[in-house]
Amino acid sequence: MDKKIEELKKDIQCFHIKTSDDLETFRIKFLGKKKGIITILFKELKKISIHKKIIYGKIINELKKEVQNKINIFRSKNEIKNDKELKFDPTIPGKSIEIGSRHPLSILKNRIIDISTKIGFTYVDGPEIEDDWHNFTALNIPIFHPSREMQDTFFLCKNPDILLRTHTSSVQIRYMKKHDPPFRVLSIGKVYRNETISSRSNFMFHQAEGFYIDKKVSFSDLKETIYYLITSLFGEAKMRFRPSYFPFTEPSAEVDIYCNNEWIEIMGCGMIDPKVFKNVNIDSEIYSGFAFGLGIERLALIIYQIKDIRIYFDNDVRFLKQFKSEF
Repeated sequence: MDKKIEELKKDIQCFHIKTSDDLETFRIKFLGKKKGIITILFKELKKISIHKKIIYGKIINELKKEVQNKINIFRSKNEIKNDKELKFDPTIPGKSIEIGSRHPLSILKNRIIDISTKIGFTYVDGPEIEDDWHNFTALNIPIFHPSREMQDTFFLCKNPDILLRTHTSSVQIRYMKKHDPPFRVLSIGKVYRNETISSRSNFMFHQAEGFYIDKKVSFSDLKETIYYLITSLFGEAKMRFRPSYFPFTEPSAEVDIYCNNEWIEIMGCGMIDPKVFKNVNIDSEIYSGFAFGLGIERLALIIYQIKDIRIYFDNDVRFLKQFKSEF
């Protein structure tokens, strides 16, 4: 046994592995399940005394570790884990990659941008942290207007002049100050209002704001634009305009669509007030224009038949996976 073990040690050390075939030959020779040399030695331990079995068993285990270590060293140097990885079968189907999902609000935002750009609107963005002038004053919202109170607006750093924008209409002011008419502009972004969170409202939501300024723009142009937008989103839909009031438009209206046997308000709109034009140095005697604003979350509730607005922000994968087809 001793002589056989000494020869086996030399054989293990002198065996040169250069290729993957050599590696497999080396493995089978020493560790093969049926004819491997070390496997046979373990079987022969049954024939000797318990005292010698303990001694030689330890020696044979060391030899096995030496063989395995030599195999591992070669594999690590050649980045080989097993023989199966050395063979490539082009007929084996590849692993499918799971397609991700877009958030329903992102899907709807992109749809509105695509629909609007087809009729000449340019998409722009603006800051979410605003000052009082752009968010209120320039939009003809007087100092005593209720929306200036703390229950509606998030003011920052105890500064009554700095706040989180309450609507994307502030983008309208910033754009009109820097550009001369005519122009059609669309802006979509987050807005913030100090409201109670429920299934139908949240303190943060997304608003789409569109406005068009040119010579001789009329309320008829506004109605045709909104009709195009709604039919592009919902298909042929029954809709109505109701008189309303907004400080920055005159006349003003709210738009409803008939859905699930009830009228649902989806946006506010109107002709831009001459006082707003005056604040951005646009001559209201020459130019006129309209503006409209709609909440993305509310539209998504209707289009995707979602019952609770809070699910948009839950990061529930089961919910998001439903929108794979909309990618």
